[in-house]
Amino acid sequence: MSAPPAIAVSGLVKEYGGRRVIDGLDLQVRTGEVLAFLGRNGAGKTTTTEILEGYRTRDAGEVTVLGEDPARAGARWRARLGIVLQESQPVPTLTVREILRLYAAYFPNPRPVDEVIHLVGLDEKAGERAARLSGGQLRRLDVGVALIGAPDLLFLDEPTTGFDADARRQFWDVIQGLRSTGTTIFLTTHYMDEAQALADRVAILREGRVAALGTPSELQASLGGVEIRFELPAGVARADLPALSVAPRVDGPHVTVSTEHATADLAVLCAWADGRGIDLPSLEVGRPTLEDVFLAIAGDAAPGGTR
Repeated sequence: MSAPPAIAVSGLVKEYGGRRVIDGLDLQVRTGEVLAFLGRNGAGKTTTTEILEGYRTRDAGEVTVLGEDPARAGARWRARLGIVLQESQPVPTLTVREILRLYAAYFPNPRPVDEVIHLVGLDEKAGERAARLSGGQLRRLDVGVALIGAPDLLFLDEPTTGFDADARRQFWDVIQGLRSTGTTIFLTTHYMDEAQALADRVAILREGRVAALGTPSELQASLGGVEIRFELPAGVARADLPALSVAPRVDGPHVTVSTEHATADLAVLCAWADGRGIDLPSLEVGRPTLEDVFLAIAGDAAPGGTR
């Protein structure tokens, strides 16, 4: 028999001042999966996450997290959660090992401190004070604090905001390594490449409801067709382009052809360019990106607020 879902939400509603921020949201998160929870500012990501974590009450709907209602669950249930907030302030004078030992004392069955240090890649910094850690190392420590209680479910809220490219990639390695522990991960992020790299499935929120749910490849395929992308060669105008199966989209020098007949259209373009003795700069062929899907589904940003 398959395991029950780690998170099950049905008809969730939350209002602020008579305005519905969450409007009948339905969602299930499978045990052991990484689910990316995406949406524009104001779509309801933070409110939904806080309800799941037990920090905010709901107005209607059914919510079960690790088999319990977060609104009524107690300390034993909370000990099964790990939460990584957007920002944290570890005690600057304590070392990495001391901080993890401190938090381990709050849990009934914590992971061994050295095991967590190794899991988040801080072996060489175990004796370093928090004040001397880099941004990427502090974020690894945040994850270590969330993992010290051996959680069954880990909430990650914009975990790599402000990271440089190297630190983000290192952090991704940490999260991907958690898959082997069977930890369920609920990830909110504004970075589409992060969702693409980490998520088993992606939920896209719009106006307080899940507007799309599936694997990254399933969502990309939902837009249909293949995209041919290139830049207009110097001295070439849109009107000079050859007739294709669909009209191209032109945004400044950038041309995109979303087509169901990629081979035929590519052949026409290449023959046209070859006949003129010109190149098609930055020519590439591929499916729509996850960002394309997000923009198509999530719609315009809601005015004001970040709930």
